[in-house]
Amino acid sequence: MISPLDWGLGHATRCIPIIKHLLHNDQIVYVASDGASLRLLQIHFPTVRFFILKGYNIQYTQSKRWLMLRLLLQVPKILLTIYTEHQWLKKIVQQHSIDIVIADNRFGLWNRNAKCIFITHQLNVKGPHKWIETLFRKVNYHHINKFSQCWVPDFEGSQNLAGQLSHPNKLPAIPVRYIGALSRFEGVNASLPFYQLCIVISGPEPQRSLFEAILLTALKTYQHKVVFVRGLPLATINLPQFNKVTIFNHLPAHQLQQVMADSELIISRSGYTTVMDVVKLKKRSVMVPTPGQTEQEYIADNLQQHSIAITFPQMGFDLAFAIKKAKDFKYQFPSFDMELYKKEINCLTGKW
Repeated sequence: MISPLDWGLGHATRCIPIIKHLLHNDQIVYVASDGASLRLLQIHFPTVRFFILKGYNIQYTQSKRWLMLRLLLQVPKILLTIYTEHQWLKKIVQQHSIDIVIADNRFGLWNRNAKCIFITHQLNVKGPHKWIETLFRKVNYHHINKFSQCWVPDFEGSQNLAGQLSHPNKLPAIPVRYIGALSRFEGVNASLPFYQLCIVISGPEPQRSLFEAILLTALKTYQHKVVFVRGLPLATINLPQFNKVTIFNHLPAHQLQQVMADSELIISRSGYTTVMDVVKLKKRSVMVPTPGQTEQEYIADNLQQHSIAITFPQMGFDLAFAIKKAKDFKYQFPSFDMELYKKEINCLTGKW
C-alpha cells in the first residue's frame, strides 16, 4: 500500500519511481489518495487498484504574515485526519492481507500487522523560531517512531540536497535509511534547447494562482519560446496560447521530462520533488519558494549556496532580471547515485 500526502503534487510524483520499481519486482500494489494526487497516479498507473483516502487538505493564506496562524488553526482537523486514516488502515490491512505500507508524510498510516515505512525529507522541520522547530521535531518524531522504518529521500553525508532538514543532530528512534533522490525521470540525452524557458508550478492555493498570474503577465512581452506547465491535473479549462508560450494544465512524467530536458532554463517552486527532478536532469533553474513555506525557503537558499540553483522571492519577482542573473550564475551539479532507492526496495521485497 502506497499513500502520499496531498500537500501539492510533489508527494505523489516522488512515489512514482517507488511504485514503478515495486511493480518491476512483481509486487501487488495498492494506492490510497484523493483529489489531484489520486488523478495523477491513476494516469501513470491505470492497472493499479486505487482507494480513495481523504487527505489533510491544508489551506494557505495570501499573506505570508498570517500563514503560521492559519496552519495552527488547522491542527485539530489534521489530528482528526491522522486518527481517521489510522482506523481506515486497520481494516484495509486485514481485508487485503497487506504486508507493507509506504506512507509519504501521512502520520496515521502505521499498523502493527504490517511493515510500515514513513517517507520524509523533513526530519528537522523549519519554523520561524528555534523553540518552534524543537516543538515540531518532537511532534514529528512522536509520530515517526510508530513506524517500522523511516526512508529519507536524500543522500547520507555532507553532499546532499536538503541540508539540515534531512540531517538533524538527532535521528528518530526507529531505523533511518537514506535512499537517495526520488525522481520520476529517466536519463535523457543532451540536445540543443528548443525552449528558452520551461515554467513548472504547483503547490497549495492561493499561492499557486498568485505566482501563475505574475508569470503570465511577464510573459505577455516575452518573445522567446516558453512551455508553461500549470500543475493542475484536474483542470478542464485550457488557457489560450499567446506569443510563443505553449500552456499545459498538466503533463505526464515522460512528456514533462522531455520539455524540461529541451529547455535552456527551468523556473519552478523549490518543492523538494521538483528539486530532485531538476538534479536528475542536471538543468539550470530558478527556484521561487512558496511564500511562508519555510521548508522551500530553506531548500532554495541551501541549493544556491551549493551552486545547484539560483533563487528569488515571489514578492517583487522580475522575470527578465531572474533570467539575466541565471545566465551569469555558475551552476555546479554533483554526481549523485540516482538509483539508490532501488537497492532499498530490493531489500524490502527480497529481490537481491
